[in-house]
Amino acid sequence: MKRKEEFDKILFSGEYYDCGDKKLLSYQFKCKRDMDRYNKTNNSRLGLYLRSKLLKKMFGSIGKNGYVEPPIHMNFGGKNVFIGDNFYSNFNLTLVDDGKIIIGNDVKIGPNVTIATPLHPLDSKGRLSDKNQRNLPVVIKDNVWIASNVTIHPGVTIGENSVIASNSVVTKDVPPHSLVMGIPAKVVRELK
Repeated sequence: MKRKEEFDKILFSGEYYDCGDKKLLSYQFKCKRDMDRYNKTNNSRLGLYLRSKLLKKMFGSIGKNGYVEPPIHMNFGGKNVFIGDNFYSNFNLTLVDDGKIIIGNDVKIGPNVTIATPLHPLDSKGRLSDKNQRNLPVVIKDNVWIASNVTIHPGVTIGENSVIASNSVVTKDVPPHSLVMGIPAKVVRELK
């Protein structure tokens, strides 16, 4: 547990760090073991039972009635992902969970969605340095629907009761009760 706390301080600080650190990579690979098992389950009764057990093991937390259609891809195997009740995601969810991803209750996600927390320096010398990554959390509030092929960038908060249209790229915060779409995503109307 000491090692996890040590890495959490680095990953959640918002400061640049060495994402190629050997100890950090070793920890990351260990975190992915349950995710790999999850992705190998089948649609039998035993497979579905294993999925429900592995979801609780993989994620930092997950509420009741959560389900993720495999495969799922996560940098830290979901350890930095915290999910509320009644969550559903279709296949090919990618959670780049180097930083925290916080998902509220009643959130639904379509296929091929990516939610990313890492940022890298824009200048070439910065990318070559030892301190070449930092992470910003992503927060998705209650009752959000994220349609297929959406990408959500680091540091974004999506307000409650919002809908993100297919193929959108969300680069900034989304107000509550909003329909957003496009690249970059923009509010097209308020929802009731």
